[in-house]
Amino acid sequence: MTDSRLRRLPVGIQSFKEIREGNYLYVDKSDIVWNMVNLGEKYNYLSRPRRFGKSVLVDTLESYLEGRKDLFEGLKIMQLEKDWKQYPVIRLDMSLAGSTAQAIQSYLSDAFSAYEAIYGITPLSTATLTVRFKNIVTTAFKKTGNKVAILIDEYDSPLQHSWMTAEHTDCTDVYRNVFAVLKACDAFEKFIFITGITKFTQISLFSVLNNLSNISFMPEYAAICGITEEEIGENFMPELKQMSEANGWSVQETHDRLKAYYDGYHFSDDNMVDIYNPYSLVNALKQRKIKNYWASSGATSLLLKFVDNAELRMKNFEHCRIMRNTLELSDVAGGGAELFLYQSGYLTIKDCDEFGYILGFPNEEVKQALYEMVLPALTLREKSDIQSIQANLYAQLGTGQIDEAMKSLKALIADVPYSNKKLASMDMEERYRLIISTILNAIGLNVEVEHMMSTGRIDMTVKTSRYIYVIELKLHNNGGKEAATEQILNRQYMEPFKADKRQVIGLGIELDGEGKGLLDWKRAE
Repeated sequence: MTDSRLRRLPVGIQSFKEIREGNYLYVDKSDIVWNMVNLGEKYNYLSRPRRFGKSVLVDTLESYLEGRKDLFEGLKIMQLEKDWKQYPVIRLDMSLAGSTAQAIQSYLSDAFSAYEAIYGITPLSTATLTVRFKNIVTTAFKKTGNKVAILIDEYDSPLQHSWMTAEHTDCTDVYRNVFAVLKACDAFEKFIFITGITKFTQISLFSVLNNLSNISFMPEYAAICGITEEEIGENFMPELKQMSEANGWSVQETHDRLKAYYDGYHFSDDNMVDIYNPYSLVNALKQRKIKNYWASSGATSLLLKFVDNAELRMKNFEHCRIMRNTLELSDVAGGGAELFLYQSGYLTIKDCDEFGYILGFPNEEVKQALYEMVLPALTLREKSDIQSIQANLYAQLGTGQIDEAMKSLKALIADVPYSNKKLASMDMEERYRLIISTILNAIGLNVEVEHMMSTGRIDMTVKTSRYIYVIELKLHNNGGKEAATEQILNRQYMEPFKADKRQVIGLGIELDGEGKGLLDWKRAE
């Protein structure tokens, strides 16, 4: 038996060949790969968030289509594939192509040169990229006698980066011309697979490749990227136990923490299997720490380019509807903020009915990352200016230092409702509720705004590992802290939480009615 301490987790490794030859742990998706190529459609598009395993999948497809039987020994595909053919494969990684038309052309020219060398093609100096691509496909077919597989990873990366710039139209022109080859060379192609986050339906390769099948929502591919509960049990139990020992948690508690922080993605209403973010899960098991890995990797750096006024709309994203056609068509140009948040991994499918999909945050990591991203825009401060105060607030609330925590909170929200003109349409108490809940979510606390009870509606509940805070906000001219604490006690807001092992603290917060900040606070006792 292999010592579990010697097991290698593939943190950041996107090469299937390296994973297999380096004896890294591999979550076996090879049966899904076989089914896709042999029983699925010829032209395929898969949308998944960044850092979700798309590149490993593309690499796996490449190895399979190239007939690398040696890399698949012991995997599920060996029970399915009986005739290992070697198809010519053309693979393009558009995340390397920059964000200008010139950069895209340069990348494609370099990639095409490599394939021209393989197949002995000497292009004319006047040959366009379109002609060169076509010659590569047709020559590869003629020289090998097998149809060609074309794999395009992160197809939309240049289009996202160029979106809303003067370069975008030129970029899409390159796409439209070059990738028209995919349709023109249909007779020579075995399999086409394209990955990305979002679709620019009318202005890129989708406008010329109208027979492309969007498999992103198909139930058979719901778990093709990411890790399921079943796969954790089959593959990661040694690491789960080591993480529990390192942190003094039970195995069940370790699992529950991982689930709350990294699980919760759903990609098909017909197969609502829970999917863990693979990048975050593997990093957490490797480091044996619950942290925000995915957002800190730069996976969503373009979010604010596609979502206007996100800081004012956070509450709407907790539970929002989207038309079925809007989500499944996936065209970012007309889909709105909710669509891009889904595609980029900040929202996921929570439910569906005859009227469409219901979206919400998949897990705590994503929710915290989004709130942390919008906080500077809401407080009108640079991120670097508030980091230290945030860190103090997190520690103070986590250890029950209420007076110190309120001083930190007071520093963070001073003058924000008054100075942020975007908040002008909200009443003053609503403004404070938005600002305070955003701050608390951004530091990683479990926050519920307007918690409903039979006796009333709690402004805010905030949970840490040791404490549950039941918070009521009142303006100075509406009774202030005295009215707030009286409401907590009279309406028994703390009662439902007293069965919890954590200490429950009722807290009345008094706020300035002119929007100039937090005035005072009092415990409900």
